[in-house]
Amino acid sequence: MRWAIVRFPGSNCDEDARFALEKVGIRAEYVWHTERDLKGFDGVFLPGGFSYGDYLRAGALAAKSPVMEAVRRFAEEGRYVVGVCNGFQILTEAGLLPGALLANLNLHFTCKEVGVQVERNDLPFTRLYPRGKVLRLPIAHAEGRYYADPETLARLEGEGLVVFRYAPLKDEADYNPNGSLHDIAGIVNEGGNVLGLMPHPERAVDEVLGNADGLPFFLGLVKEVVR
Repeated sequence: MRWAIVRFPGSNCDEDARFALEKVGIRAEYVWHTERDLKGFDGVFLPGGFSYGDYLRAGALAAKSPVMEAVRRFAEEGRYVVGVCNGFQILTEAGLLPGALLANLNLHFTCKEVGVQVERNDLPFTRLYPRGKVLRLPIAHAEGRYYADPETLARLEGEGLVVFRYAPLKDEADYNPNGSLHDIAGIVNEGGNVLGLMPHPERAVDEVLGNADGLPFFLGLVKEVVR
């Protein structure tokens, strides 16, 4: 398998993504944001960071980069696209996923481990997790509060498009780190091939990093190739 990791000015989780993909045997290559062709790749990873310094809104300028037209075509072909943190913000700004990521309710950059519950395990990204399992994953964002209008939220819930949801690691009452509506941490499109999430599975793929709860996320991708 061959995955593209898109680098925007300000990306800073590209190396983490490459480490995670290569750890499970996926060939990962960097693609600069000015590229217009993703031919030959089996998947696209939009990494975290602060693309274009988060000017205007997080992900707003990156969503207009030349590569995003290729990402859009890639997604329309049914191929896999994953956006983590800033990558999720870019996917919403580009209209590839519904809703928006707003400023955290505490108005602070928040960097810590949180509980993330797996809502679906019928997708390549989650098929190696038991449904309902609560993962321990790191977050690092200032604009991670998922927001959508009531109609969109009802559709996401009704069609089972919420893949990850913030949940208590123990018994804490304030487990939602940013105020996301419905505790949403990650969603997928109707086709099941475009996923966005705020927590960082690529930063939790080895015990030396603290835990390996994110490793099955990448292992699940190994046999999933859309040609």
